[in-house]
Amino acid sequence: MKTRFLGNTGVRVSELCFGAMTFGGKGYWANIGQVGQKEADDLVNIAIDGGINFFDTADVYSEGMSELLLGKALGTRRNSVVLATKVRGRTGSGPNDVGLSRRHIIDSCNTSLKRLGTDYIDLYQVHSFDPRTPLEETLRTLDDLVREGKVRYVGASNFAGWQLMKALAISDTQHLERFITLQAFYSLIARDLENELVPLSLDQHLGILPWSPLGGGFLTGKYRRGKPRPEGARRSNPTAQFLQFDEEKGFDIVDELEKTARKYGATITQAALNYLLRKPGVTSVIVGARNKEQLTDNLKTVDWEIAAEEVARLDTLTTPPRVYPYWMLERMSQDR
Repeated sequence: MKTRFLGNTGVRVSELCFGAMTFGGKGYWANIGQVGQKEADDLVNIAIDGGINFFDTADVYSEGMSELLLGKALGTRRNSVVLATKVRGRTGSGPNDVGLSRRHIIDSCNTSLKRLGTDYIDLYQVHSFDPRTPLEETLRTLDDLVREGKVRYVGASNFAGWQLMKALAISDTQHLERFITLQAFYSLIARDLENELVPLSLDQHLGILPWSPLGGGFLTGKYRRGKPRPEGARRSNPTAQFLQFDEEKGFDIVDELEKTARKYGATITQAALNYLLRKPGVTSVIVGARNKEQLTDNLKTVDWEIAAEEVARLDTLTTPPRVYPYWMLERMSQDR
């Protein structure tokens, strides 16, 4: 498997990142996956054998079970991989068990280290913006963790453009560790970040890590227009519609992906992932798997490359609305 630099660093990571959100199956996360330790061990082995050296989780996934299972599955191979986790979500019932305060970040980092069975985290990401904590407090705390050796790099996830740029500016002016990556919702059914966050990431040399690149499983081909929804799947459950998008347009995208996949002797899933690997700024695409078959299929994504004209055709089919001020900026730029 090919590797790419992790943002503006000298660290190289695999084009596919293994996301461990399916590990544990506790609480809210039971609907996403209920992978136990034995299955987690098998999936991690398959991933590493397939060339993946990048693993991602979060302290809130299955209330900490994901970190625990992933740490055990990696075992003695931990130092040979790049390990990422996140902080921000609620981890307890107390008033300070959530957010990006100095207290919560430090407590959560120490707990994550213990669960993961390691003394350092390669990439520590803030899971979302926290409007109630000054960015200076958050960034100073992350900088302290890097200087202590508990964290090597820091990243952001689920930030608006102005929030991310403000954080980078604070880091630059106060000589603090700056975010090197942006983990964001990005797929053929969700290209909104191309309005602002992709240009920002390219300008500031951030590596983009797409989460849910298959739209919660929609871009695998198991949901088709006019056909019954598969039992037990996320979008078959009316109460589990976390990702909001136009399904009618989604069906058109799946139909086009099927044509592309057929040309390469591939699957719809592989075509959807392959498309993202061709997009500017993308460092590694995060894939999750409930079983060996899904992971094995995902790994075959890197065995081929979708042609530029097919990327362009998919771009045309899925172009996001050009909201203000972007259409105005484009018009004005044509006058120069």
